[in-house]
Amino acid sequence: VEFLYCDLASMKSIRQFVQQFRAKNCPLHVLVNNAGVMLVPERKTEDGFEEHFGLNYLGHFLLTNLLLDTLKQSGTHSHNARIITVSSATHYVGKLHLNDLQSRCSYSPHGAYAQSKLALVLFTYRLQHLLTANGSHVTANVVDPGVVNTELYKHVFWVVKVVKWMTAWLFFKTPEEGASTTIYAAVSPEMEGAGGCYLYNEERTKSAAVAYDEELQRRLWTESCKMVGISDEASRLP
Repeated sequence: VEFLYCDLASMKSIRQFVQQFRAKNCPLHVLVNNAGVMLVPERKTEDGFEEHFGLNYLGHFLLTNLLLDTLKQSGTHSHNARIITVSSATHYVGKLHLNDLQSRCSYSPHGAYAQSKLALVLFTYRLQHLLTANGSHVTANVVDPGVVNTELYKHVFWVVKVVKWMTAWLFFKTPEEGASTTIYAAVSPEMEGAGGCYLYNEERTKSAAVAYDEELQRRLWTESCKMVGISDEASRLP
């Protein structure tokens, strides 16, 4: 195991990480996008992005795009490279505000978090469409890990923290249990060649209906390219 530092809240750090990784000339068979914050107070990343959107979504959007060439070179017809992005059931109540992705008009920790998780689902579906259109041996899927007992909840109201402390053993998954669907998506033979899926408890299920809106997927992709400063070659594809 070798560790390379990458701060998903920093576009500069992400680009430096990709340079370091590419310099090793290693194949990339599995990319898991799992970093995130939840219900943080209103604040910005060093690039000026609202933190939920910047870290949870844009960081992974840029990282994945910068690594796509390596993933495409690593995948084969019999063994596709795999991209797994971790979202949340919270995306079901999320709303994507294309005219205010940074939540400048009205900030809500819950709304900003849910929007970032919905954006990840939209991104995954659009990415799979583009990979298929290009004939790439890479699949992209999105995972809902469930309610997991981790430090992700450190910004919730103190009453919720008390309830979590008292009931986590009964209602919350352990980190190991929470990781099971991500691992399934990454290595299971059953997922070979399967992309554009929303997975929960190691089964394919339906995401929010709005996530299947192809026009919304395209518009988010185009806007995301502008925000992170990469070319939107995908805009020329159907």
